[in-house]
Amino acid sequence: MQARAENPATTSRASRQGRRALPLGLMTGGLLLAGACGAVAAGPPKRVVSMNVCTDQMALLVAGDSQLHSVSYLALDPATSVLVEAAQKLMVNHGQAEEVFLMQPDLVLAGSYTTRATVGLLRKLGIRVEEFQPETSFDDVRTNLRRMGDILERREHAEALVADLDRKLGEAKERSHPNITVATYYANSYTSGAGTLIDAVVAASGLTNLATKLGLSGTQQLPLELLVMAKPDLLVDSEARYATPALAQQTFVHPAYRALTEGTGRVSVPAKYTICGAPFTTTAIEMLTKAASSGSSQAEEAQP
Repeated sequence: MQARAENPATTSRASRQGRRALPLGLMTGGLLLAGACGAVAAGPPKRVVSMNVCTDQMALLVAGDSQLHSVSYLALDPATSVLVEAAQKLMVNHGQAEEVFLMQPDLVLAGSYTTRATVGLLRKLGIRVEEFQPETSFDDVRTNLRRMGDILERREHAEALVADLDRKLGEAKERSHPNITVATYYANSYTSGAGTLIDAVVAASGLTNLATKLGLSGTQQLPLELLVMAKPDLLVDSEARYATPALAQQTFVHPAYRALTEGTGRVSVPAKYTICGAPFTTTAIEMLTKAASSGSSQAEEAQP
């Protein structure tokens, strides 16, 4: 019986498909194997990569020598990071799954809003990822510090940081000025009300937050008219100013705002102290209490 002749076109196509499938299968298997190997590390993590500016800084405060391998590029920005000098000694990442994977971390730290695709892919590759919620209160700061201490197995060091935080908060409480109303005011007329870290900073400073007093929560816009009518004792901004005119900051050049600032105390608190919660957040408290004390003294001197 004569054998059936093969179709050259079919044979050629199958051969090409086989050649394409082989590298793909090897690559996928290699990635999964590498991920699985990285997932079985025992003891404290030794090669930690952080992809979020807040976990960057908390890890920089808690981690042991050589434990932290890489931080996000935002850790090098002095507008968003307090610990730039320490971050400059480490590798930088941009939160991309490929670059993080190639760093071969045994632990990745991320914020709950960090790129979801990157977090999901790293977990599929078997890499341990720990996510942190943003801090909206000093209780949150304590919780995240202790959790970072647990994860990095640096519990005693984390507790020392919590103790330092509590000591500074206690000192601020002794300088309370509850009769002074503070209005936080930023680009696009935004303010911070109840349930924000900035509100917690104002409260810890022993001051009254105008936004919370007005019933605002979270980050909301505060119309200039309402701000002027409320007549706060102290205006707080982030000192951020654009190099060229911008609609986002048009409120700051409005005659009504300028008139308000002439009769009201004003202090600029750099955003880097309130973007993330940490012991360094108490620097913002110190700036507010100092401004409040100065304003209170001036008010007493003006009295007959």
